Amino acid sequence: METTREQTLREYKKKGFAESSGMGAVPAFVVVDFINAFTDPTSPLGGDYAAELKATAQLLEIFRGKHLPVVYTTVAYEPHFPDAKVFIKKVPSLKLLVKGTPAVEVDDRIRPKAGDRLLVKKYASAFFGTDLAAWLRERKVDTVFVAGATTSGCVRATAVDALQNDFHTLVVRDAVGDRAAGPHEANLFDIQAKYGDVVTLEEALNLLQGLK
Repeated sequence: METTREQTLREYKKKGFAESSGMGAVPAFVVVDFINAFTDPTSPLGGDYAAELKATAQLLEIFRGKHLPVVYTTVAYEPHFPDAKVFIKKVPSLKLLVKGTPAVEVDDRIRPKAGDRLLVKKYASAFFGTDLAAWLRERKVDTVFVAGATTSGCVRATAVDALQNDFHTLVVRDAVGDRAAGPHEANLFDIQAKYGDVVTLEEALNLLQGLK
């Protein structure tokens, strides 16, 4: 019997949604907010993303091996949070993200290496209020692969903005995570329907290995 998800997907496809936008010629890898405050399960902002971090490490290896751009993001605020504005009223736990503290550092399991870029942002999307789109275009990038946390928050916002900045957008299912399964699956479904291609780790690796 067809599940509700399958029924919805079938209806979407009949109406012209959920097609593949594919991959261009020059991809970059954007690792969204895999920082200690999010990857520590004991943190109010955190979850257990051990499997997602392992998948991200595999992707990092191939991107670096092919000398393709790698961008990490973190969220970091000044003490007393003058730069957090309304966002911190909506999510008071963001007070953990103080500039210069271990909470905002990238998880050691996927620490940045020489040549990688670390981008500090204030809001959900890696593109909002940053120079990321221009930086990628300077490097002739036309495709963005996305990993990180959380699927329903910063990953989704980054995927939407990647599309809106005219990048082919691929979200790697095995390399993104959320604090709960419901928001995770719902947002992956919606990203696939409207904004980017949701691919498995195996599919992503095959696409990247096929690059000249």
